[in-house]
Amino acid sequence: MKSAAKFSVVLVTAPDLKTARALAKAALHTKLIACANLIPKMESHYWWQGKLESSAEVLLVLKTPRTRLAALEKLILARHPYDTPEFLVLPLSAGSGKYLDWLAASCVLAP
Repeated sequence: MKSAAKFSVVLVTAPDLKTARALAKAALHTKLIACANLIPKMESHYWWQGKLESSAEVLLVLKTPRTRLAALEKLILARHPYDTPEFLVLPLSAGSGKYLDWLAASCVLAP
């Protein structure tokens, strides 16, 4: 098994599927991610401005090389409708070599 330390999984929530799709497509078109999984109909419960809130959201699970994290964060924060969007980075500790090779190749910018 190859080292997966060069890659991360990023979690981002969005208010709806249209926003989630737009964020995913923007990140894919700029080669900042290899893959985006959109998990709709997620129910979130959280504190916001001193009040307990709940809402339906879409969870984006983004796979990216660690070298692309800063640019990905910049893109998400610039295009996200929330005042304080979720952008959580989870480091990978292991993964199949073939998948990690694909992930790396998918985020290479064209010359």
